[in-house]
Amino acid sequence: MRKGEQTRAAILEAALEIASTQGLEGLTIGAIADKMTMSKSGVFAHFGSREELQIAVLKEYETQFIQAVLFPCVKEPRGLPRLQAIFLRWLDRIGKEIDSGCIYISGATEYDDRPGAVRDVLVKMHRDWQKEMHKAAQQAIEAEHLSSNRTSADQLVFEMVGLILAAHQQGRLMGDPHSVKRAREGFERMIQHYKNNPVNVN
Repeated sequence: MRKGEQTRAAILEAALEIASTQGLEGLTIGAIADKMTMSKSGVFAHFGSREELQIAVLKEYETQFIQAVLFPCVKEPRGLPRLQAIFLRWLDRIGKEIDSGCIYISGATEYDDRPGAVRDVLVKMHRDWQKEMHKAAQQAIEAEHLSSNRTSADQLVFEMVGLILAAHQQGRLMGDPHSVKRAREGFERMIQHYKNNPVNVN
């Protein structure tokens, strides 16, 4: 890597640390300059605005997330094994991020009602990730690992996301040391429900 590329990569890593603990709103050119012992103009040379820096951080986080969570799961057989791997690897990452905070989740909370480029990037990231989960869920149904009569891929993804959000909130906000374990157990019960048990609709 060239020196300029190395500096940009180092700035992004520092920015990721700040965004994880202080949120995307805590990410400023000044904060990065202080952490990197650089001038603000030096940071501006790589990122022309705060918004550009925030978006770059989101894209870097997404790259790392995909490499850590999605890519290993693609090696699993299609169907339920891959779907389980996707959820459990995501949950494992959440468990590691509870102390610092998950940029995916904290960013969504910060920008859920704030239109703009940062929100647009966040929405696309979440949609792209949920498309991958939906694809795996649909494959599990088509492979007859889950009941085609009782299982909706849309509903399955909704419940998986709900368990992840609950694990993060209960662990980070409420200090529940068992939140990841509870989410894992909830996922296992959910899968068993769609495999074997009829759904009671009131």
